[in-house]
Amino acid sequence: MKQFQQAEALSRLPEQFFAKLVGKVSAAASKGHDIINLGQGNPDQPTPPHIVAALQEAAHNPQYHKYSPFRGYDFLKEAVAEHYKKEFGVEVDPKKEVAVLFGGKAGLVEISQCFLNKGDLALVPDPGYPDYWSGLAMAEAEMSMMPLKEENDFLPDYAEISQEDAERAKLMFLNYPNNPTAGVATVPFFKDTVSFAEKHNILVVHDFAYGAIGFENEKPVSYLQVPGAKEQGVEIYTMSKTYNMAGWRVGFAIGNECVIESINLLQDHFYVSLFPAVQEAAAKALLGPQECVENLVSMYEKRRDVFISGLREIGWDVTAPKGSFFCWLPVPSGFTSESFADYLLEHAHVVVAPGIGFGKEGDGYVRAGLLTDENRLKEAVVRIAQLKLF
Repeated sequence: MKQFQQAEALSRLPEQFFAKLVGKVSAAASKGHDIINLGQGNPDQPTPPHIVAALQEAAHNPQYHKYSPFRGYDFLKEAVAEHYKKEFGVEVDPKKEVAVLFGGKAGLVEISQCFLNKGDLALVPDPGYPDYWSGLAMAEAEMSMMPLKEENDFLPDYAEISQEDAERAKLMFLNYPNNPTAGVATVPFFKDTVSFAEKHNILVVHDFAYGAIGFENEKPVSYLQVPGAKEQGVEIYTMSKTYNMAGWRVGFAIGNECVIESINLLQDHFYVSLFPAVQEAAAKALLGPQECVENLVSMYEKRRDVFISGLREIGWDVTAPKGSFFCWLPVPSGFTSESFADYLLEHAHVVVAPGIGFGKEGDGYVRAGLLTDENRLKEAVVRIAQLKLF
């Protein structure tokens, strides 16, 4: 077949590290092994029935079979504003401070193209969600990595950022509760963030994908709860994790009016917003009963307790996550994160994600997701124990 020369932008995209992991898992499964996959970040529970029912009913509306408004329906943005007021005490102007996204990932990639030119600098967490890198690559921007270290509760230390990088940086990505480390942010940390960003005129982009998932009755902190945060940046929120709507592709950017307008302007040239029935179902999810969210968080906490206590019992010195649905586990001596992940797959048929896939600072860890039932998590512990590594 004839080959055509790709645009340079595609060659700049980072390698999809986890595509290689998927290939290894598929190869093991093809040999007939019973694989326990803790390496993925895909919620395992279905979308709550009342949200599915709302979509089914809305899909019959012939008005929704036409193009929707380019920037989404007002009722959805109003639902986001009401949800933020109720859950986080944050006042949001739905018309000017909310952008509808095709999932949080889209916004996280798009925002670099909105605000960064060739050679501009962004501050990026290490380890962190790899799609931050993708947007930066498309914009031909540069990265300065902010190490997330266990001794600092996996929060970046702004004092460690060089004066040159602080002055050059135009944008900063943050993500709490954190993927992959499961670290959580505090109000004092976000206050420091706003002060640092104001001083150096940096746009803060807070990825709040796991904003509903906090344990031991500790609700995750929204970046926008801190005075001055809205003026200095935006928060990217998604329905994927809170409501098990990963396949529905619904997310929002919330915050600074200039940033919201820029995202909307870019999206005007890509999309004609989401299927309106999906928008209506999303609005009803945000405004409806939240018991489904409470039950989901309780389920993840029970899974966490079973898994972490099991690992500790076999001698693995691990820390229980305070948020997200991930566990960030230190690898035993003698292994890299990738060699340890390969060892678990080959000898225990347990899949974990190597930390190196999230950045250089992740190499001493693997990420395990709490995205299978308690019995499978217990079985994973049994299989790891049989390796006698601890």
